Amino acid sequence: MDVRDAQREVRTVFIGGFPGQLVSGVIWLLSAAAGTWHSRRLAIIVLVIGGMFIFPLTQLLLRAMRRPASLSPGNPLGGLAMQVAFIVPLSLPLIGAAALHRVGWFYPAFMIVVGAHYLPFVFLYGMWQFAILGALLIAGGVALGLALPDAFGLGGWLTGAVLVLFAIAGRSIALRRQREEALPPA
Repeated sequence: MDVRDAQREVRTVFIGGFPGQLVSGVIWLLSAAAGTWHSRRLAIIVLVIGGMFIFPLTQLLLRAMRRPASLSPGNPLGGLAMQVAFIVPLSLPLIGAAALHRVGWFYPAFMIVVGAHYLPFVFLYGMWQFAILGALLIAGGVALGLALPDAFGLGGWLTGAVLVLFAIAGRSIALRRQREEALPPA
C-alpha cells in the first residue's frame, strides 16, 4: 500500500477526523461548562478523565454510524496513528506542572499540547487543514496563557468550539474527496 492509498484509507475510515474531533470537542465543552458553573477542579477532572475515553467513544460513534472502526492491517499509517494518539496523555505531567504553577494555565497548556498533537495529522490524513487546526490551538493557548491567564474556562470553550467546527469541516472535506476519487478519470 503506498502513502496516498494509506492516507485515503485513514481519511475514509475516520471521516476526516470527524468522530474523534466531535467527541473531543464535546468533552472540552463539558469540561468548560463544569469550570464555568461548578469548579475548576471538576473541569480539570472532566477533561483529563474524559480524554481517556476519546478513543473508545470514537470507536462507538463509528460503529453507531455503521462504519468501519479501524484501518486495514496492511496500512502502514496504523502505527503512526497510535503513536500520535499517545502524545496527549504522555504530556499530562507537563500540563499538570503548568496548572500547579498557575491554574489558569491549565487550558492554555492543554491547547498547546493538543495543537501539537494535530500537526502530524497533516501527513496521517493527507489533509493540510490539520495544520490550521494545530496552529489555531497552539497560538490560542500561547495567547490565552500570556494575555488572559486568569480567564480559566475561556480556553475550554474556545477549544471545544474549534474542535466541533473542524470536525464538521473535516467530514465535509473527506466526503467530498471520497466522491472525487470515486469518479472515473476524464
